[in-house]
Amino acid sequence: MKLKKHIVVILYALSSTAVVSAQYKEPEKKDKIVALYPQVAFDSLQAKQKLAKGTSTIKGVAFTKAKSKWGLKVGQRIYANQIKVSLFPVTAYLESWYALRKDKESPKKRRYVYLSKEAHKYRLEAITNSDGEFTFPTVKPGKYFLQGFLGYTHNGTYNEYTGTGYNNYGGQTDYYQQKSFSVDHEDRIEAFVEVKEDGEIVKVNLH
Repeated sequence: MKLKKHIVVILYALSSTAVVSAQYKEPEKKDKIVALYPQVAFDSLQAKQKLAKGTSTIKGVAFTKAKSKWGLKVGQRIYANQIKVSLFPVTAYLESWYALRKDKESPKKRRYVYLSKEAHKYRLEAITNSDGEFTFPTVKPGKYFLQGFLGYTHNGTYNEYTGTGYNNYGGQTDYYQQKSFSVDHEDRIEAFVEVKEDGEIVKVNLH
């Protein structure tokens, strides 16, 4: 009897080990973001020189429009109220970044193209008023890239099915109730602008 008990214990231990060793834990899915950067070297001295004070002015209006279900911007302007507008000097590095972004960036695939931390430091900033107006005074002749992020809420209504009623003659009536909805958006608004001569006032729409 003792021998049989020992055999049963050994078999149970072996079977338990086999089960444990066969376990596989499914890993959690990682919502990974792919970050890409330009391969061109950033010239900080050149960027600093391009941002030196001048006698020209860039004046603009920042706005966007609500997007239709097809992705087209339609309707009235939504003006940028108290948002930050950044001005970057156009360098070989920035041109490489912009081209790479157009070619490789894909929000659906969570693939984004970024400026380096050093390149991002060399910029000027302006804050819009409630009409979306902004100004960059005392800039030099040259090419610049303007960028802002404009958040807004899209409000609308839809008809929600609530049930069907039937009459004594076999007819039916579907009933709906109007519901409201709101969706938050953030649009990246951008523009290239060129100042050609000293003392010039350049006007631009940033959208």
